[in-house]
Amino acid sequence: MDMPDHEGRAMEPDRAAAMPGMRGQFGSYPMSRESSGTSWQPEATPMEMLHTMGDNGSLMLHGYANVVADRQTGPRGAGKTFSESMLMAMAVRPLGPGTVGLRGMVSLDPLMGKSGYPLLFQTGESADGKTPLIDRQHPHDAFMELSTSYSVPLGADGSAFVYAGLPGEPALGPPTFMHRYSGMRNPEAPITHHWFDSTHVSFGVVTAGASQGAWKLEGSRFNGREPDERRWNIETRRFDSWSARLGWNPTAQWSTQASYAYLRSPEALEPESSMRRLTASASYLTRLAGNVWATTLAASRNDRRGPAGRELSPAVLLESTLVVADKHSVFGRFEQVDKDELFPPGDPRQSVAFRVRKFSLGYLYDFVASGPVRCGLGGVVGALRGPSALDPAYGSHPMSLLVFLQARLAP
Repeated sequence: MDMPDHEGRAMEPDRAAAMPGMRGQFGSYPMSRESSGTSWQPEATPMEMLHTMGDNGSLMLHGYANVVADRQTGPRGAGKTFSESMLMAMAVRPLGPGTVGLRGMVSLDPLMGKSGYPLLFQTGESADGKTPLIDRQHPHDAFMELSTSYSVPLGADGSAFVYAGLPGEPALGPPTFMHRYSGMRNPEAPITHHWFDSTHVSFGVVTAGASQGAWKLEGSRFNGREPDERRWNIETRRFDSWSARLGWNPTAQWSTQASYAYLRSPEALEPESSMRRLTASASYLTRLAGNVWATTLAASRNDRRGPAGRELSPAVLLESTLVVADKHSVFGRFEQVDKDELFPPGDPRQSVAFRVRKFSLGYLYDFVASGPVRCGLGGVVGALRGPSALDPAYGSHPMSLLVFLQARLAP
């Protein structure tokens, strides 16, 4: 909903986002700087959520739902029609000398089944607790975030905060893909998901941090094990992992971060292996003749160590979205990653690393482009390439084809 200014006039979403009263959950900067967990995005990012504001705080609602017809081609190809969704509610209000925040984020993804949807070159946690999930994207848990936070000001331009979630998101990597403006129109998960944002649903997180102007330093203790195959429950395990992240937003258009984490036993099928993850990213958002254009460039390296030795796996992601006339969205994504989980146990190619690439291009037309719920129809075409040694399993030119109907909340 539009918020009135002090004279009662309706405000544009970008003005509302920059409104001094819309203080961030973790600092004295505008709330438009904040994204998933405690991560930052460019401050100029439009706030695509319903929000209301009063003397005692603010209440926000953000979410989307996609109905997707998915077809992956080649010998390992498969098809499925499914729905994916996310709904997040957030409340922020003053309390004593600081600000208290509450977040709840839920999803109906478990309804698509434990094995998720077909996605060539994707790997991740097990769908059944016994075998690895290969060439499929797992569904997210029903409870994606249940968190609280408290922040206090430090001088005129600084703050200190603490954040706790069960589940929650530790201080690691850029904003998760479903919250990045450069990628949120795309219904397809990145094949680099487990290099950048696999920890965004962690069952047990505590983060402490401080910001000063354009800078933020934060650290987390959390449960490093990825969610299990039971997607409707809330899991509890002791804190066994940690992360640290340095963020810098030099202007309203830019957001950068560098982070490092130690993940103890992240995979249930490889309990004796640990992971060191290093990430860096930069996001840029600008306007071309009034049209929003957002881009993210990110790099990561997974350093897995276990009984079989040490394995280094780098990944690069570049994605961009241009929204024209608030109705037409054109988006693309390029990824390159070394994957050593493309074959099941017992196959001689298991644990062999293959460098794979994917380029996706998509378009979304919003046929309902105003009101609290916007609806659009779109499609995504993806081309996947790998070394010739993968041709017997995937074919020489595998493709990813999606058609989708999208509904999302917007001001």
